[in-house]
Amino acid sequence: MYLDKLFSIEDALKEIKSNHTLMVGGFGLVGSPLSIIEHLTRHDISGLTVISNNVGEAGEGLGILLRQGKIKKAIGSYFTSNRDVAKYYNEGKLEIELLPQGTLSEAIRSGGAGLGGFYTKTAVGTDLARGKETKEINGETYLLQEGLKADVAIIKAWKADRLGNLVYYKTARNFNPNMATAANYVIAEVDEIVDVGELDPDEIATPHLFVDAIVKSELILTKDGVNSIGK
Repeated sequence: MYLDKLFSIEDALKEIKSNHTLMVGGFGLVGSPLSIIEHLTRHDISGLTVISNNVGEAGEGLGILLRQGKIKKAIGSYFTSNRDVAKYYNEGKLEIELLPQGTLSEAIRSGGAGLGGFYTKTAVGTDLARGKETKEINGETYLLQEGLKADVAIIKAWKADRLGNLVYYKTARNFNPNMATAANYVIAEVDEIVDVGELDPDEIATPHLFVDAIVKSELILTKDGVNSIGK
């Protein structure tokens, strides 16, 4: 026997509380857990710190949560896809921590690997280095970037078995595998759920031990936007 990790989205979201730090997979809307985010729009939560490459798009994905005032701070690398981010920041409604994209990815990986941080040359001598420790190594200046962790990660995968082993679809993989290692509780939204033993072990990118809950996608991303499955 094994632990069946299949939950309804509503049951899984009971783990997300106000003032939590939340990691959210995705690059733009691709590889983003859109169904989970849609359900979050109906929950009475606030004060979230969101670690994600971007804050969705205006009125889509995480952009909906931003407009609802649920996000207090955004840590990411590409905010210009959502003009609301600049608007809310300039109005004092949103804190922003901007990280170069490679630094963001490595900070998440470091958090998941139990590392306190790492030294990088990226952003040395720029405004992004303000307040960060620097160190000279072999005659070059590096700055310290601390690892990132979260209370909950909501990620998106293509397939899962009922144990929680995950397979991703091409570039929709993006930040999701690293985020699965760097949170206290991990909810994976997937398009397809299969029985244990049906996944090719060589295709599994996230082993089940990192996943606490699996939920079935209700929304899909198409060239026409976000649509309900089956439409």
